[in-house]
Amino acid sequence: MDDQTVRAALERHWEASDANDFDTEHEIYREDAVLHYPQSGERIRGRRNIQESRRLQPNRKRFTVQRIIGSGDLWVTEFVLTYDGIPSYTVSIMEFRDGLVANETQYFADRFDPAPSRAHLVEHVDARVPHG
Repeated sequence: MDDQTVRAALERHWEASDANDFDTEHEIYREDAVLHYPQSGERIRGRRNIQESRRLQPNRKRFTVQRIIGSGDLWVTEFVLTYDGIPSYTVSIMEFRDGLVANETQYFADRFDPAPSRAHLVEHVDARVPHG
């Protein structure tokens, strides 16, 4: 699978995630895919289990992709995942095998206040705006 095809599949995946279209969202995964959440110590095995875990999640979710980078079998997506209006800054690392996701690891980070000690060195940006 070429990089352009993978990027299109990822864009379709994240658009479906944002729309709560659970069927389209999970087309990207192999049947034996594994999803890792290192911060909670969870590992979910199998596309059906991954899909069910997301379907059962009670919060209203919105996905705002900031960028997708990668090539070959390794792709990274940076996005803001908003649960019930509260943003979490997220990185998804996907490893592909035979054109589908075999492993995904997601890392989450909450917003924090800027440090006064570096105020003179920084620009304040809207984190929802793509890098560029």
